[in-house]
Amino acid sequence: MPALQDAHATPRDPLTKLSHPNPPLIGLAHGSRHPGGGLDIERLMAAVAEQAKITAVPAYLDLAEPDLSAAARQLAEAGHTAAVVVPLLFTEAFHATVDVPETVRDVTESRSLDLVVADILGTGDDVAGLLRQSIVTAGIDDQSSVLLFGVGSSRPAANEAVFDLAARLAARRRGPVRGCFGTCPPGVADVLDGLPEPVGIVPLFLSDGLLLSPVRELASQRGWRMAEPLGEHAADLVRQRYDSARARRPF
Repeated sequence: MPALQDAHATPRDPLTKLSHPNPPLIGLAHGSRHPGGGLDIERLMAAVAEQAKITAVPAYLDLAEPDLSAAARQLAEAGHTAAVVVPLLFTEAFHATVDVPETVRDVTESRSLDLVVADILGTGDDVAGLLRQSIVTAGIDDQSSVLLFGVGSSRPAANEAVFDLAARLAARRRGPVRGCFGTCPPGVADVLDGLPEPVGIVPLFLSDGLLLSPVRELASQRGWRMAEPLGEHAADLVRQRYDSARARRPF
């Protein structure tokens, strides 16, 4: 008869290197001052860890802790020698094209941890599929107008990617879909003129943030339905980016 596991044994530290060769995943998010933002990313990383059976930890570019350097230090101290960084970003804006490469380079130079950067989450068909499910879960019917609400960027190509995503969502709906942003035009008010009600709001966000607060208030005032940020529902998407990075760069 096999020996029973000691019920009082000390649980393994989740950062400790496992016997299998899979490197840990660092989910690198923008960061937010919103108290719920970090919790959403932590839940997402927990879901990724459970699904992929790997160590998965969060890190932030700004406004929250730990930063990438601190997360890398923890993994190195736990015995890891390499990790895959998955930027939890939807568009090729400043953070994806400048902040992430510079931050990874600085950390790689200062830490004994080899960091491999995966592709961003993007705005492809896999993201569109998650948003369609989010629309259904929120109870937004097929004839309602939809606002696809993103952060926004000073880079036109990044915003165009959101508009293209909105057009692909609209192609499979009866109601129109319009892209709008929280930090640049067009904002919510800019696209509402002439848009038939009822309106549903779908955030292109992984986690809650301060930019969503006025949008939630508007939805509440007008009786509109609003989907939640994708959160842990994006676990499979994050795992796919991790797997693709590992395929390009075997460890």
